[in-house]
Amino acid sequence: MHLKRMIAGVDEAGRGPLAGAVFAAAVILDPANPVTGLDDSKKLSEKRRIALEQEIKHRALCWSIATASVEEIDQLNILHATMLAMKRALELLPITPEFVRVDGNRLPDICFPAEAVIGGDAIHEEISAASILAKQARDRDMIVLSQKFPDYGFDSHKGYPTAFHINALNQYGVTPYHRKSFRPVRKLIKR
Repeated sequence: MHLKRMIAGVDEAGRGPLAGAVFAAAVILDPANPVTGLDDSKKLSEKRRIALEQEIKHRALCWSIATASVEEIDQLNILHATMLAMKRALELLPITPEFVRVDGNRLPDICFPAEAVIGGDAIHEEISAASILAKQARDRDMIVLSQKFPDYGFDSHKGYPTAFHINALNQYGVTPYHRKSFRPVRKLIKR
């Protein structure tokens, strides 16, 4: 019988928003205990993601979630901060992967054999699982942020540049959780 390699899937959540950290997750699924219904987190309903998140955490051989802060995003830029969060997530895994699949077109600075897979969250289950964990963790973080700053609606738009969010920024100003290097926020600060 062919033994399946320890393959870690890695994905991020939160590259596009104007506020909050960028999250990354790494997952090594258990071939003997599969999770059915995995897909790109953006294609799943919130209810389905919540159910799958619990299943992934219960059935995977291991998983981890890491972030890069708003300060790191502003200091490094969003791409490099994303790579840093992915690297951190991989380093937090309690099992060393034999191979890593990363969603996207580039790899973080890691010492594992790896490949970048464009659209990987819809192709490889381990990346789909990572996509779901990263999205759920970030969404929860934005709900907590919404309690600190109720006027901004972070619980609904999750920090993305919606009309409501832009109006709130114009009305109430920039919070410490806004990414100052992102154009809409930078323009407001300059005013």
